[in-house]
Amino acid sequence: MRISELAAVSEVPVATIKYYLREQLLPEGERTSATQASYGDAHVSRLRVIRALLTAGVTIAETRNVVAALDSPPAGPYDLLGVAHTAVTPRPSGPVDTTRALELYERLGGIEAQCDPGLLAGLAGALDTLERAGFTVPPAVLDRYVDAARSIAEAEIDGIPADSPELAVQYIVLGTVLTEPLILALRRAAQQVVSSERFAGTGAPASQPS
Repeated sequence: MRISELAAVSEVPVATIKYYLREQLLPEGERTSATQASYGDAHVSRLRVIRALLTAGVTIAETRNVVAALDSPPAGPYDLLGVAHTAVTPRPSGPVDTTRALELYERLGGIEAQCDPGLLAGLAGALDTLERAGFTVPPAVLDRYVDAARSIAEAEIDGIPADSPELAVQYIVLGTVLTEPLILALRRAAQQVVSSERFAGTGAPASQPS
C-alpha cells in the first residue's frame, strides 16, 4: 500500500508517518520508484506500537530503543526487561541516596550486584518524592506493596511466551510499558470496592441506580 493508504488504515496522518520515518521509529517501505514506497501489515502493526508507547508517555528516544529491541532482540528476557525498564523508569533530576531503595530491592529478593543502577535510582527517586511531600507509607502497607509487586512480577514472568521469540519480545517490552496504567487503575478501583465494603453504612455515598 502507498503511504496515503497506510495513513488511512492506521488512522495516523501522513505527516506523522513521515516524521516517524525520519526519526527511525518506523522502517522504510519497499521502494517502487525514486519517490514512492510500498508499505505492508508490518508497518500498520509498528505504527500501533509507536502510538501506544508515545501515548503512554515514552519519549521519542526511548521509543526508538524499544522498537530497536523489537527488530533486533537482545539475548534473553532479562536484557529485554532492561530495555523496557529504561523506557518507563523516571530518572531523578539529581543525585539521590539509594540506601532505602536497595533495602526494598533486597526485600523483593534481589541482589545488589544484579540491580540495574537506573532502576535503583528510579526507585530511590520515588521514595525521595514521598519524603519531600512529608508522606510516610505505613510499614504494614509497604510490606503489602512489596509482596504484591513480587506476586505481579512472578505472574508476568511466568507468562512470557516460550514458543516465539518475537511474541516474547512484544510481551516483555510492551507489557512492561503499557500495563502500568492498568495496574494503577485497578488499584484505584480496588480502593473504592474495599472502602465500600469496610465503610458501608457509615457515611459512604449510596450506590447510584443503573
